[in-house]
Amino acid sequence: QLHLVESGGGRVQAGGSLRLSCVASGFALDNFAIGWFRQVPGKEREGVACVARGGSTLYADSVKGRFTVSRDNAKNIVYLQMNSLKPEDTGAYHCGARFVRCTLEDNYDYWGPGTQVTVPS
Repeated sequence: QLHLVESGGGRVQAGGSLRLSCVASGFALDNFAIGWFRQVPGKEREGVACVARGGSTLYADSVKGRFTVSRDNAKNIVYLQMNSLKPEDTGAYHCGARFVRCTLEDNYDYWGPGTQVTVPS
């Protein structure tokens, strides 16, 4: 069975940093594009970043220059380094895997349960 599990969330003051991890089991991540999304209750899931199979990346305008997505295929992990965090970055962060190219639209094939990030105002 294919599973994704996120970790690394927490509560951090504005301006701080967190690194999220997305670990895969049951399949090799290097066959997939991996996206990071965040969701706030009452709002649609928002694409934040994506790393393609070849390593190219895609970011939402709201996180460019602050967030970095990377992959370690040997460890089957994708990371999201989040710096200069803002209160509007608060949300449940989910990683998703899809067979084809990167996108910030949430039409992914597999999803993790999410990890909460809270940046108080």
